Amino acid sequence: MTTAETSENGQEAATGRQAKIVALVVAVSFFMQILDGTIVTTSLPQMAASFGVQPVSMSIGITVYMLTMAAFIPLSGWLGDRFGARRIFLMSIAVFTGASLFCGLSGSLAEFVLWRAVQGAGSALMTPVGRIIVLKNARKSELVQAIALITWPALTAPVIGPVLGGFITTYASWHWNFLINIPIGILGIALVLRFVPEQRETSPGRLDLVGFLLSAAGLTFLLAALELSVKWHGGLLPIISLLAAGIVLSVMATRHFLAVDNPLLDLSAFRIQTFSMSTLSAGTACRMAINATPFLLPLLFQLGFGLSSIAAGAYLLVYFLGNFSMKAVTTPLLRFFGFRTVLGVNGLIAALSIVGCGFLSPETPPFFIHALLFLAGLSRSMEFTALNTLAFADIGPAQRSSASTLSSMLQQVSMLLGVAVAAAVLNIASAFRGADNPVLADFRWAFVVVGAIGIVSSLRFLQLPAEAGAEVSGHRKFRKN
Repeated sequence: MTTAETSENGQEAATGRQAKIVALVVAVSFFMQILDGTIVTTSLPQMAASFGVQPVSMSIGITVYMLTMAAFIPLSGWLGDRFGARRIFLMSIAVFTGASLFCGLSGSLAEFVLWRAVQGAGSALMTPVGRIIVLKNARKSELVQAIALITWPALTAPVIGPVLGGFITTYASWHWNFLINIPIGILGIALVLRFVPEQRETSPGRLDLVGFLLSAAGLTFLLAALELSVKWHGGLLPIISLLAAGIVLSVMATRHFLAVDNPLLDLSAFRIQTFSMSTLSAGTACRMAINATPFLLPLLFQLGFGLSSIAAGAYLLVYFLGNFSMKAVTTPLLRFFGFRTVLGVNGLIAALSIVGCGFLSPETPPFFIHALLFLAGLSRSMEFTALNTLAFADIGPAQRSSASTLSSMLQQVSMLLGVAVAAAVLNIASAFRGADNPVLADFRWAFVVVGAIGIVSSLRFLQLPAEAGAEVSGHRKFRKN
C-alpha cells in the first residue's frame, strides 16, 4: 500500500469516527427530548395534587407541548439553513433545558402550561435540525450506523420513560421528572460545542411566511384532532372539525409550496421513491402500527392482566432489551439482504409479533411472553432504523433540510395516528359490550387491527427495486463480490 493510499484510508477512518461522534452527540439530546415526553405522564396525579387541580386538567400540559411543537417544526429546516444548524441545535437544547428547569419549579398549572409551551418550541427544532447535522457529517457508506445511533432514543425512551417516571415520582417527587433534564441538557450543549462543526447554507432565501403559517396550522390541527380522538371527550364533532381544518390547511400549504419559487419546504423529495415510500405511504402505516405497541402493552398488562405498574414495567424492560440488542447486527443485515427484503420480511415479523401480543393472557407462560416481547423489540428496532436510513439514501444536499423537516412532521402524525387507532378500537370494542373500561378481549381486537395494518404496509415494501438504497447499505457491492 502506498503512502498516499495509507493517508487516504486514515482520513476516511477519521471522517467515519467524526460522523459517529456527531451522531452520538445528537442522540444524547434526542434521548433527553423523547424521555421527557414519556416520563411526565406517570406523575400527572401528583402534579395535580400539588397545583390544587383535578388530574384531568393536567392533560393540557401534554397537549400544549405537542401543539407548540407541531407549530414550530415546519420552520426548523429554514432556521438551520439561515443561522447554521449547529447554532440552532444549541439554541433548541438550551431552550428545552431552561424550560425543563422552570417546569420543575412551577407552582401553578398556569406556570406549568407556559413553560411546557416553551419546551415544545425547543423540542420542535431539535429533531429535524439534529438529523440535518448528522446527514451533513456522514457519508452514504456511514449513514446506516449514524442513523442507528440517533434512532435508539426513539426506541428506548418510550419504554423506560414510564418506568423511570414511576420510580422518581414514588421515591422522590414529580419535580425531578423535569429537573433530570438539566444535567443531560448541559452535557448535550458541552458535547455539541466540542464535537459538532458549524455548517451553514450560502443562500437559504427569505422566509416563506405564508407557507410557514399554512403548514404550521395544518399540522397543529391534524395533531389536535388525533390527540382529541385518543381522549374521546366532547363527541365526534370537534374531532371532525379539527381534522377537516387540518386537511384543508395542509392541502393549501401543499399547493402553495408547489406554486412559489422559494418555498419553505421543498416537496421534490417526494418524487424520490425511497423517501416517499419510507416516510409518506408504507412508512407512515408501518410506523403507525409499531408506535401503537408501547401504548397498548402497558394497558394490556395492567388492565388486561391486572398487574401492578412495576410488574408491567418488568415486561416492558424485556421489550426494551430487544430494541437495544438489534443494534449490533443492523448494518450487517442490511448489507447482506438489502433494504427491500429487510423492510418487507422484518416488517412482517414485527406485524405478526404485534398480532401475537393480542393473544397473550395471564395464563400464558412468562417465558413465552418474554420471548414474544423480545422478538417484537428486535423487529421494531430493525424496522425503524431501516426506514429512517432509507428515507435519506437518495436525498441530495439541497433537499436535506426540507426532507428532514417533512420526515419529522410525518413521524409526529404517524405516532399519534397509531395511538388514536389503537384507542379507537379499544373504545369501540368496549362500547359493544356496554362497558366503560377495556378487558382482555378488547385488547385482542386492538392488537389484531394494528398488526393487520403493519402486515399490509410490509408487503408494500416489496415493491421497491432490489437495489433500493444499495449505495447506503452496500447490498449491491456485496452481491457483486
